[in-house]
Amino acid sequence: MSVGTSASLLWAALCLWVLVSASGGQTNITAEPGKNVTLTCRAPSSTNITTVEWTRPDLDPKEIFVYRDGRFDPDNQHPSVKERVELKDSQMKDGDVSVTLKNVTFNDTGTYECRVLQSQSKAPELTNITHLTVDSAGHTGGHKDGGDEDGGDKDGGDQDGHVGLAVGLLVLAVLVVLAAAVVSLTYRKLRGQKKQSSAPADKAGLCDV
Repeated sequence: MSVGTSASLLWAALCLWVLVSASGGQTNITAEPGKNVTLTCRAPSSTNITTVEWTRPDLDPKEIFVYRDGRFDPDNQHPSVKERVELKDSQMKDGDVSVTLKNVTFNDTGTYECRVLQSQSKAPELTNITHLTVDSAGHTGGHKDGGDEDGGDKDGGDQDGHVGLAVGLLVLAVLVVLAAAVVSLTYRKLRGQKKQSSAPADKAGLCDV
């Protein structure tokens, strides 16, 4: 394996590590019909939150909940969620812009996107994606913050966290192995060059004798 090939593998592993880290912004929730579910989202900063947009792209209109200029904006809110969505914390302390979806039905199954606009932003930025599945079997799960005591099970979130940790450790191990390989090959290459450069000098010394 050449030094160039090892470097390429190291770069590929690093990209994989970035992708694994980025996936932390997605949440999976499963809830029973009739339960209340918390769709979790946290703003990058707890200050200057001017707009919060919760949308579901497969609906028309896609707006599920919109907070703008200090108040709830009902314009364009999809009829299926009217009077069923509210901020989990009306004060949005510590940047918590999660919303509670009440009395979920099978029709609430879908992907929900959270976007936050802060004073330094030019447009609402995608902050979190939540995949909600309403299942009559009652196997609740997902991210440990994804559902409240009525609609979510923290055990499922712990399992997701363990899987993510295992993948992260695996990628880290690959990075360490590849880095060691690059260092070893580079050392061998330099050592070989040093031997080649010293060989003529040794021969010259023998001739002088």
